[in-house]
Amino acid sequence: MRSNKVEICGVNTSELPVLTNEEMQKLFIKIKAGDMEAREEFINGNLRLVLSIIQRFNKRGEHVDDLFQVGCIGLIKAIDNFDLSHNVKFSTYAVPMIIGEIRRYLRDNNSIRVSRSLRDIAYKALQSREQFVNRHSREPTVTEIAEDLNLPKEEVVFALDAIQEPISLFEPIYHDSGDAIYIMDQVKDDKSEDEVWLQGIALREALDKLNDREKHILNLRFYEGKTQMEVADEIGISQAQVSRLEKNALKNMRKFI
Repeated sequence: MRSNKVEICGVNTSELPVLTNEEMQKLFIKIKAGDMEAREEFINGNLRLVLSIIQRFNKRGEHVDDLFQVGCIGLIKAIDNFDLSHNVKFSTYAVPMIIGEIRRYLRDNNSIRVSRSLRDIAYKALQSREQFVNRHSREPTVTEIAEDLNLPKEEVVFALDAIQEPISLFEPIYHDSGDAIYIMDQVKDDKSEDEVWLQGIALREALDKLNDREKHILNLRFYEGKTQMEVADEIGISQAQVSRLEKNALKNMRKFI
């Protein structure tokens, strides 16, 4: 979101009211009694919360007005489901619900298409998770979710993986007055690791210690992918001899490495 933008969906964000915790509790009692004006005041008094949350998603390419509207849907759902007896601040309860609503919106509008059946399983799994947390006050395991849905654990994992949002390699994950650190900086490339390079040198040196016949057999077996029988036919010895020579060559290489 641009810092100079003060109007979202026709709402002047600089004039949004802020409610104290005590004011919210009083309004919430009225809301539960069916007071629609109190409900409207409560929503308006928490729009700044929605505004602060959508800033987390301001680099996803989505229009800020759309995100704000979706965030407001999450806010309203939080109001409908909030219970004062839980003895927690409303914002503590509402934030994950607003974030969840925005993430669902982003998943549904993702350019990477996921089949309807997979999405249905994933959403049922997310609903099962929310219900489990409300009942037990802890995160469920995948096995517990799978048992609740009467589905194989692997199917639940695959469905949840399928709806994960793709992340740009150029998304910053840390910035402290200096150069930013991006996700691509944290991605490990095994092919360029010094350890792999050193292992390659050690392997070549160990191969050089073998005789020509042993080198030839290992080349046919592990570089050309031939079976011991095919190697035996090519160099004119028995398969048992190939097996013995191969084992001896590998044993010697281990010593050299």
